[in-house]
Amino acid sequence: MKLKLATGLRTKVILISSLLLALPWLGYKYVWEMEKLLRQGQEQTLIGTTRAVATALNERPNLFNDQASFLSSVKLGRDLYAYELHSPIQLDGQLSDWQNFQSNIMDYGREFSQYSRRPYSSQSLSFRHIIGKYQGHLYAMFEVKDAFPVMRRKNSLRVNRNDHLIIGLTSPDGSFHRYVIAAHQDGWVNAFEVQGDISVPANLTPANHIQGFWRTTEQGYNIELRLPLNELGSKLGFAFYDVNNASNRMIDGIIGTSNTNQADRLGTVLIPSPEIDNILKGLGHTSSRIMVIDRHQRVLAQSGDIQDSNGVWSTSIKYDDRDTSWWSKFEEAYLHPIYYKFFITEPTSFSDQEPNAALMKSVPVAQALQGRGYSQWRMSSDGKALILSAAYPIWLGNQVMGAVIAEESTIGIQMLRNRALEQLFNVFIAIISIGTITLFLFASNISSRIRRLRDEAEHAIDSQGRIKQSMDASQDRDEIGDLSRSLSAMVGRLGQYHHYLEHLSSRLSHELRTPVAVVRSSLENLSMHNTDPDSQRYIERAENGIHRLSSILSSMTEATRIEQSIQGAEKERFPLNELVSGCLQGYQMAFPHQTFEVKVPEQAVMIDGAPDYLAQLLDKLVANAEEFSEDKTAIEVQLATNTQEAVLTVSNRGPLLPENMANQLLNSMVSIRSQEKKDKPHLGLGLYIARLITDYHQGDIAIRNRHDNLGVEVEIKLPLCQAD
Repeated sequence: MKLKLATGLRTKVILISSLLLALPWLGYKYVWEMEKLLRQGQEQTLIGTTRAVATALNERPNLFNDQASFLSSVKLGRDLYAYELHSPIQLDGQLSDWQNFQSNIMDYGREFSQYSRRPYSSQSLSFRHIIGKYQGHLYAMFEVKDAFPVMRRKNSLRVNRNDHLIIGLTSPDGSFHRYVIAAHQDGWVNAFEVQGDISVPANLTPANHIQGFWRTTEQGYNIELRLPLNELGSKLGFAFYDVNNASNRMIDGIIGTSNTNQADRLGTVLIPSPEIDNILKGLGHTSSRIMVIDRHQRVLAQSGDIQDSNGVWSTSIKYDDRDTSWWSKFEEAYLHPIYYKFFITEPTSFSDQEPNAALMKSVPVAQALQGRGYSQWRMSSDGKALILSAAYPIWLGNQVMGAVIAEESTIGIQMLRNRALEQLFNVFIAIISIGTITLFLFASNISSRIRRLRDEAEHAIDSQGRIKQSMDASQDRDEIGDLSRSLSAMVGRLGQYHHYLEHLSSRLSHELRTPVAVVRSSLENLSMHNTDPDSQRYIERAENGIHRLSSILSSMTEATRIEQSIQGAEKERFPLNELVSGCLQGYQMAFPHQTFEVKVPEQAVMIDGAPDYLAQLLDKLVANAEEFSEDKTAIEVQLATNTQEAVLTVSNRGPLLPENMANQLLNSMVSIRSQEKKDKPHLGLGLYIARLITDYHQGDIAIRNRHDNLGVEVEIKLPLCQAD
């Protein structure tokens, strides 16, 4: 047997309204699709930014003349790059100010050895080097590994008989200059300009604009230098001369970035261009990190910070007026924590290492230097953010001289997406709440009207199918109103029909008595004048029919009389148990061949009613049970009580009731007797009279098959008298 869950209209409407939950999902997917479109728009915008900056730098050869951009190639380590410093370097030889540039420091070893008296060993002489720029000065750092450092003698005028550093450079006007730094002890040092042979002290002139600090270490020594940018042109080189023997003080090896003896053998130096930097600042691009590189992938200028490069979409969020109403505060306090816990990902802080300004490597850079604009998405160095990179070439005639690179994070789009999701969820919550409440109220109204219509229908018809009262027709002009009016009209017509059936027996009894009397008197007269045997036999059969018809009329008259007289009967208080016991004694005498099993409580069962009618009720039930009872089986009569009712049960063994006939047997003129039981006239009025008497006493009557399916039982429930 399958169990079916009972679901009302309200439940069904709530289930249907749950389909509204699909709206947030659709909106969520829509916002994500919009984010994809915004990313595409950001990509096109960023390419447009690089194109605009590149256009401002196109066909301007003076921006690249001094930056070695016309060279066919540059050599890493030989051609130097001055990194942009964020603060001035303290000249103390500690090298701690260069920690942020550890990954950019260049190692110089065998490949950069220019002279060696013995087979080269990195433990004998090597160094690490980097240069940087800050506010008009060039800073240089050297971390030298020297197994046998030899300092300059005190008061010695010669600077080449010890470990020393040679600096070769060109000035802005293109002239070549050489400088030497040699320390006789740790501490502050100044350079000497070398004009001619370095071994001649007269050729040394103090150059106080080049300053530095020499510090001896366990591995060798550190040197930090500073020189003004206005003294520096486009070429620069450094070379260390190593002396290992303090006695003969001969040069054992030379290692450097380039040969510092001639101008044409110096390496180039690239210093971020202030002219290009001014152009970038003038363009006012503050929502992107923009870099300009030369054809050798070295950064000439840079503007902006990737942490602040959120794209143009962040501007709309930044300058959006936030609502300060109570609803906005409610959102911030209660709704947004739920959104960001389950549905929305909040942008997290990220870090992205600065690219190596001396050698920019990426697909957009490679494509831009080939003459094509290109964009690419990449992850930040810590993998917590997505960054968009775009590059566009800078042209000089038909030659690509460099490229503009712009980078932005997607935080601006994420913030815009989150704001859209917040507003979207707020709207959907309002729509779902209002829609669900409206549908629930609508369904409740419909459900209430249908329940009211059901209650009216149940109250209009009793359990036996009789019309107790009429139904009020609804005046609503909808389908439920139409149903109410139809049911009201149907109940009215059924009431008229039931009234006609209920009074049919009295009308038939009244109308048939006169014809029956005429036929009886005629038969009596005929029997006295006709003595023919055949005729006499027919007359007797006719008299038997008249007798049966008279019995039927008597039963109909009895039912009508009881139905009419019961309306004016008076009730009295009496013990029902004594009435049942007394009647059963009479039945034992009236039905001598029938046995009875009687269970009646000894204590008084007081009810308020008409004893005569209740005795008639018991007569009908016992007569009915005796007629259907099997031979040699007892009729069981039991009286019991519960809290508020007296329960009288009459049970017999015999044929079972047909299915769905129990309630119909309590109606007038309904009988289910078999053919062999119909030798006596019977209209099925016995149980109908029992029902009338039970209704008069405000009780309930029910007829059903016994639980053991061996027969039928009739149960009468009558209200007990209330205690005084």
